Amino acid sequence: MKKAVLWDFGGVILSSPFEAFNRFEAERGLPLDFIRTVNATDPHDNAWAQLERSDIGPAEFDGLFAAEAAALGQHVRGGEVLSLLSGDIRPEMVALLDQVKAAGYKVACLTNNVVGNQATPERAAALAAVMDRFDEVVESSKVGVRKPEVRFYEIACELLGVQPNECIFLDDLGINLKPAAAMGMTTIKVLDAPQAIADLTAVLGL
Repeated sequence: MKKAVLWDFGGVILSSPFEAFNRFEAERGLPLDFIRTVNATDPHDNAWAQLERSDIGPAEFDGLFAAEAAALGQHVRGGEVLSLLSGDIRPEMVALLDQVKAAGYKVACLTNNVVGNQATPERAAALAAVMDRFDEVVESSKVGVRKPEVRFYEIACELLGVQPNECIFLDDLGINLKPAAAMGMTTIKVLDAPQAIADLTAVLGL
């Protein structure tokens, strides 16, 4: 029996930063998905992974990412990438979150995030209003582990008091869904909001 729904934030509740990455790449004449290629190179120990675990700060990330980009033949500073991370809140996904909560399921947000990513006061308030809906929020920058590390998912289950097989997990990245599925979670890969809504309501019978 399912008791909890776990939600990624960027790419699920928020529109995907990959859209902003692609716009930036087009404007700069970079290869399509170049930023994702940098982040997929040595994915557990590269600058991006270290930043999400708070092993390094934004200033160190700026130079380390630039070095990784240069090794792949392009010039991109880490600070430029951080400026692209803010996606737009998807109101239909927030409505789905509210529907799931109203149906009695526990809800948690599982987010790989970075410290020092500044938002305007209006955006910060809007994000806080969404975050306040969750029973628990697990942030990589605070717990020191990140998706797809198994410990990250274990922390979420411990905080909610549930077993993995009692959870449904939504994420837009397959690499993050694989360990969750291996633990026994039901996983939904989010391609867009309508698909995610259809898949989750079907699984839960809402």
